[in-house]
Amino acid sequence: MSVKDCFADPVLNSAIKKTWRRLMPFMFIMYFVAFIDRVNIGFAKQAFAADINLSDSAYALGAGIFFASYAICGVPANLMMNKLGAKRWLGATTIVWGALSALTGFVSNEIEFIILRFLLGMAEACFYPGILLLAAIFFPNKIRGAAIGIFVLGVPLALTLGSPLSGALLELHGLFGKPGWFWMFVIEGIPAVILGLICFFYLDDTPAQARFLTQQERAALVNQLVSEQKKVETSSVSSALKNLKVWHLALIYGTIQIGVYGLIFFLPSQVAGIMGTTVGFKASLVSAIPWAISALGVYFIPRYTDKHTNKRVSISILCMVAAAFGLALSAYASPVIAIIALCLCATGFLAVQPIFWTFPPQLLSGCGLAAGIGFITTIGAVCSFLAPNIRVYADQYLGQAIDGAGLVVLSLFTIICALLIAMLGKTYNRLSE
Repeated sequence: MSVKDCFADPVLNSAIKKTWRRLMPFMFIMYFVAFIDRVNIGFAKQAFAADINLSDSAYALGAGIFFASYAICGVPANLMMNKLGAKRWLGATTIVWGALSALTGFVSNEIEFIILRFLLGMAEACFYPGILLLAAIFFPNKIRGAAIGIFVLGVPLALTLGSPLSGALLELHGLFGKPGWFWMFVIEGIPAVILGLICFFYLDDTPAQARFLTQQERAALVNQLVSEQKKVETSSVSSALKNLKVWHLALIYGTIQIGVYGLIFFLPSQVAGIMGTTVGFKASLVSAIPWAISALGVYFIPRYTDKHTNKRVSISILCMVAAAFGLALSAYASPVIAIIALCLCATGFLAVQPIFWTFPPQLLSGCGLAAGIGFITTIGAVCSFLAPNIRVYADQYLGQAIDGAGLVVLSLFTIICALLIAMLGKTYNRLSE
């Protein structure tokens, strides 16, 4: 998790290195825990549903309503963080979503499950946009892609390690008379509560308040960030939400999320189908391969674009084209080639996101940046909710005419995403210089 010198000023470089060492490991651990808490319901679905008489429709509603409440709260949550500061806002909301995740272990009926999932979506809507805002507040443009890349590494590692971890906790079934899913939810929720408490003492709200920097380092970092903010177009909430470029970025992020969640929710069953087996331990291990490989892309590709900031748009396009090709190829190729294709699309989808999040701070600042990030993640949440339905409906209504119709349709959405990124033109490359 090291970072090299990016500027001629050694004091500024020292400030960035200290900020990196201070924030990156902590941000990574927070998102790793958050993502496990977000998706662990899938590992316990069968036993959990049987024990509380949860119907398939109620499970689908509970899984989807997470994204609905997430979408509602994206903008106001980030405005609250901008007002209250990172350590208070992230500390309090992280404790809340950790507690809510743990409380899922005490659910006894469908209504409680749906309510908890709705509340969990609200709480996590305060976290992800907030962490993105924190990265924009503390890191200059030249290092921001790599910084968010380290943060996003939590996703492939959570998807790689989350399966065996959750599976091991489910094996505690019967301990003190409790089902395995009880222990999974409670034990995986506790780390978030602990991290939330640490936030109050560990985080600083702005570089100007950073206790871990010397006075000279604080001044150098603040001056660099202020000089970058002078290039932006707007800093007010209303102008940010009316800005067509913000809507353009939101559409790009939304189409990325359609591909990501269209892949995540079905990857174990798709891999099992490729292997000619049922979803089990062997299939889960193979399902982890694309996410493990994608971690390399998430680490190295944003670092490359930070060194060549004028290539951020073109590299983003290549990521989406690779992802689209991988999705389509995985529907028709032999088993080995299909797994390689899934590695390609997982890498494209995850590696593009740290690069994407370098664009909003080049356009917005202050309250406008907080609102813009919140709005973009809101559109992403809506598209995340739609993603599995798009794939299922494509298979149902086009499956007889087109083999692998769901994957083909997801591939088309990904091509649309690449075209939307291409429409960014040279604007963001110029601002990155």
